[in-house]
Amino acid sequence: MRTFWDELALYLRYLQAIGVEALPKRKSFERFLKLDLSPPPKNLEEVAKEIKNCTRCKLHRTRTHIVLGEGPEQTKLMFVGEAPGRDEDLEGRPFVGRAGKLLDQILETIGLRRAEVYITNVVKCRPPGNRNPEPDEIEACLPYLSKQIKIIHPRLICTLGLVAAQTILATTQPLARLRGKVHEREDFKVVVTYHPAFLLRYPSYKVQALEDLRLLKRLYQELE
Repeated sequence: MRTFWDELALYLRYLQAIGVEALPKRKSFERFLKLDLSPPPKNLEEVAKEIKNCTRCKLHRTRTHIVLGEGPEQTKLMFVGEAPGRDEDLEGRPFVGRAGKLLDQILETIGLRRAEVYITNVVKCRPPGNRNPEPDEIEACLPYLSKQIKIIHPRLICTLGLVAAQTILATTQPLARLRGKVHEREDFKVVVTYHPAFLLRYPSYKVQALEDLRLLKRLYQELE
């Protein structure tokens, strides 16, 4: 049985393999949720119009499409990933590649359809080479994510991957310490699990991801 340190070492090797040299410090996400937006957006369509020509960070130079998110405005459950990949950048939709198909399967395991939940990413433009988003890119996109959360007002958020978990929870703790528990926030609860792309690389972690999904399903059912 792997220990916490075994998991951490494996995940750090994975990050190193994809070119991540250091884990950035996370600024408080909650301050974005408490921003007094003037005037606040009425719906996701307004956010889409606002972000359409965004040049807040360098990612706008290499993107094909901005990937704002997808799903109903009225939903209790929201999934937040890290950033669009190649397929998402080409189609302008979140989680449409191999990782997206796995996410669909994940939803099926807890009795949900993709159309029932809202899916987005911390960063809305694809980082070159599918690298992890950098701190300034995350900072530039956080106001958009804040507006999405304010409009949708989810009761439950599931973060997919390290970047999403650290951003939403404003922490630098490793994923192994964040998953397996319920994180209480003022307006919603957070469940942390692995990114589908990570599970494709390391299928043995699907067992742990299933544990996270069971926790997520229980919390979701309690909301009904």
